[in-house]
Amino acid sequence: MPEQRRGKLKKLIEDQKKIKAVETVCGLEALAVTEAENQSGNIFEAMWFSGLCCAAFKGMPDNEYTDFSDKIRDIENIFAVSDKPLIADMDTGGTVPHFCRHICELERIGVSGIVAEDKTGLKQNSLYGSSVVHTMEDAEIFSEKIYQAKRSLLSNDFMIFARTESLIAGENIEKALERTEKYLKAGADGIVIHSVMKDGSDVFEFSSEFRKIHPNIPLVFIPTAYSSFSDDALFEKGANIVIYANQLMRSAYQAMVRQAQFILDNKRTDESICEPVKNILNAIDGRDLKV
Repeated sequence: MPEQRRGKLKKLIEDQKKIKAVETVCGLEALAVTEAENQSGNIFEAMWFSGLCCAAFKGMPDNEYTDFSDKIRDIENIFAVSDKPLIADMDTGGTVPHFCRHICELERIGVSGIVAEDKTGLKQNSLYGSSVVHTMEDAEIFSEKIYQAKRSLLSNDFMIFARTESLIAGENIEKALERTEKYLKAGADGIVIHSVMKDGSDVFEFSSEFRKIHPNIPLVFIPTAYSSFSDDALFEKGANIVIYANQLMRSAYQAMVRQAQFILDNKRTDESICEPVKNILNAIDGRDLKV
């Protein structure tokens, strides 16, 4: 039930668990994660509903164009096959009234929390780095958005994580810390710090300074750029939550291109890179039949 699912993330954090979240934007991805866990013996504690991946699977740009009602349906499909807590990517969140309305809808269906970022204007994906202009929102305006959103919630379970894009936009560590301090005072439950540096040095410097001030505030890393670090290493650097934000989608795209090209070049399929049909049928039917 939504009420039971919604509080799972907050309870994990209160129990001082180190949380690994993985991109999950459709029911099949949720089933794939479950199968991977069954084979591995290890688990992801949470799911990440990625704005980039949600848009990409629809063939759309990552610029907040995707209809919000479509996202609700996608999340409900995920919840039909997985009981993990889910964190939803809200990009900038849009206007304050839209933001408040949307997070209340997410709260109602059992989402555990959202991430909203402090940029404004047409969304530019963070991973473009310095190749595009990232326009930062005024910190006071973004703080007010967080404040109003917290006031609109009906439960104490739903978490709002403020994501600062300071390091993406070229601001320094001091400015990032200044921004996050305002967001926490406005009511944010945690902070997401993001970077495109492959060595992660700016994120780690931020984390070191942040932890001096806030030893217990949830801090989230998204190591898409600095992927050489294990999640254990990132937890040691100060993260409470590590989000593997888009790796499943990127792997799927690579496999689709490879198979399509093989068919074009060889006039047949390469079944060696296909999951057996029976495994897909069993996953979506919830069975273990010999096909």
